[in-house]
Amino acid sequence: MSHYLYLVRHGEQQDAEHGITDGPLSERGKAQAHAIGARLAKVPFDAAFTSLLDRAAETAAIIDTYTQGPPVEPSNLLFDCIPSSGEGAPAVYESFFSGVHAEAIEAGEAQMRDAQATWFTRPREDQHTLLVTHNFVIGDFIRAVLDLPAWRWLTFGTCNSALTVLRLRSVRPAEVVLLGDASHLAPADRTGRSWFPDV
Repeated sequence: MSHYLYLVRHGEQQDAEHGITDGPLSERGKAQAHAIGARLAKVPFDAAFTSLLDRAAETAAIIDTYTQGPPVEPSNLLFDCIPSSGEGAPAVYESFFSGVHAEAIEAGEAQMRDAQATWFTRPREDQHTLLVTHNFVIGDFIRAVLDLPAWRWLTFGTCNSALTVLRLRSVRPAEVVLLGDASHLAPADRTGRSWFPDV
């Protein structure tokens, strides 16, 4: 039996390039959310949760109009955060961590421990859970499933409304089934990363 976690990064935020920390989806972000909603329409979700930040909650609300499962619930465990310190990371990441307060790192570490304890469950029957959240959170879920060093969440990036699927099995090790897939988005709608292969 398996627990499938469907991790969706929120759609593109309006005016995100101007340094605004939260806000509604842009028009393209809404289109992205509709695209991932249509893709997930037939998944038999048992539960669905979203970050409380506007860009994630709005994405989740759009997805909810397509899916057949229970309504999406807000969760503080999916809030945007810094999942760990840069201890052990290559020097190239020093500039990133130099601007992060220790309290924020401690809070992020605690949040991710609780999030993984909550959703990294191995049920007696197949279960499907939707989590609409943020890039760093998704990166740390992937890192944890692959049992990588704590700082390696930094090395995973997904575009807006991309889909990652994790499978937690009752006997065998957990696995990454799908990582940052954006095939439901037109190339022009694949935002949130600085580079995409031309495929």
